[in-house]
Amino acid sequence: MTTIKASCPTCGDVDLRPRQVRLVVCSVPERSSYAFSCPRCSAEVRRPADGEVVRLLRAGGVVAERWDIPAEALEERTGPALGYDDLLDFVLWLERADLPAAAAQFASRPASRPTDRQR
Repeated sequence: MTTIKASCPTCGDVDLRPRQVRLVVCSVPERSSYAFSCPRCSAEVRRPADGEVVRLLRAGGVVAERWDIPAEALEERTGPALGYDDLLDFVLWLERADLPAAAAQFASRPASRPTDRQR
């Protein structure tokens, strides 16, 4: 049985079995990571996993999970971050807006069949 040595910030070095390690390989390599629950203190530990760490963990029998980051999450954002007041203003706007009511009415209608002219 393979033993994987890892480090807990509280307990120091610990020995793990492959099934105790969760390896997530990301479509953006810098976001790959591995995690484990410390067998001594039960703390959840998460660490980045570069290419070498991924290779070693896989060689040790750890099954990797694939994670594809949606393109939208990688888009560059400009402007100030949304704050609590922005969210509150949006919720208040939703209460006054006709769009949600119209969307709900549209969704509750049965689908219409195309007429001969529409085909």
